[in-house]
Amino acid sequence: MSDKQKYSIEGLDEYIRQGEPQKRERSEAWKVAIGLQQVDRLQTSEYLLDTAKRHIEGDISIGEAKELIDSYYKSASGRKEVEGDRTEEADKVAARITELIEEKTFSFTPAQLISIHRRLFEGIYKLAGRIRDYNITKNEWVLGGKTVFYASADTISETLAYDMGQEREFNYANLNIDEAIRHLTHFCANLWQIHAFCEGNTRTTAVFMIKYLRTLGFNVVNDVFAENSWYFHNALVRANYSDLTAGISETTIFLEQFFRNMLLGEEHDLRNRIMHVDWGKVADDATLQSAKLGDELPPKCKNCTLEEVAVLRIMHENPSATQKEIAAAIGKSERTVKTITVALQEKLIVKRVNGKRNGYWEFL
Repeated sequence: MSDKQKYSIEGLDEYIRQGEPQKRERSEAWKVAIGLQQVDRLQTSEYLLDTAKRHIEGDISIGEAKELIDSYYKSASGRKEVEGDRTEEADKVAARITELIEEKTFSFTPAQLISIHRRLFEGIYKLAGRIRDYNITKNEWVLGGKTVFYASADTISETLAYDMGQEREFNYANLNIDEAIRHLTHFCANLWQIHAFCEGNTRTTAVFMIKYLRTLGFNVVNDVFAENSWYFHNALVRANYSDLTAGISETTIFLEQFFRNMLLGEEHDLRNRIMHVDWGKVADDATLQSAKLGDELPPKCKNCTLEEVAVLRIMHENPSATQKEIAAAIGKSERTVKTITVALQEKLIVKRVNGKRNGYWEFL
């Protein structure tokens, strides 16, 4: 998240701290709506933030807020604001997301998903609210420029109906919270993979899931969505991508961590670079480097595999990390991590000191 976007979101926190229920709810809705623009790396304007505050204060309705934003972008100042970027889209969609979040209505149907897309992007995308009729690919940063395989255009309607039908019949009554979150995560990942629309699928999926989870009793309008929507997008990508020739399998572990933070208030590490398929080569959330280990890891590591490097980086950052914690961080099974740690110890790169439970990793 950029400093500008973070500032916009933090500018609404004062209303949450005040504790007035209506102001708090409106502020939380706006925070999520603004944060979700990061899914497509978009930035909202200062005018949007000022308008949001007027709505939070109760001076204007959400309908009036939308009208003000529409009028702003018909004016000379508004046109100047968006020259060369997509700020207009970000502002308008943020206001529309806020309106949808505020509404206490929902139907668990493909028609509801289509309606959400239409309401978010009408007048912005030419095919708003229309199922795509051609196949698509999208280059993803987290995959090093590769694409997920999305549903074929001629199967979208049937696949949506089937997946939602299965979810509608699913019984959560006898599941513990871990099982419930795991199931919800898989449903969310499958829904996104269909990619029913030409553009705007992640924001549409996010709004649909927010409204659905609310019907199940979860409070999902919180800082996790507001501040980590780019992570949400990348986690959905990783949940739907495999390249067995490169040792990469689709995994929902990152998406589960996001859901657990959002639903349970846990504090899993939501750094985007950890999800990158070439993690260990990544310097930051936007820049790729060659796979050299640097001074922080010992020279013996130069012939390590990428997976071994990933494990070693976790050990370096957190010497007390357990195999379970390492597995969660790199998106691999505990069995795989155990195999890797055994190999690293056999190579005399690291050793475990003081046992499994209270021990730590020491570089040799």
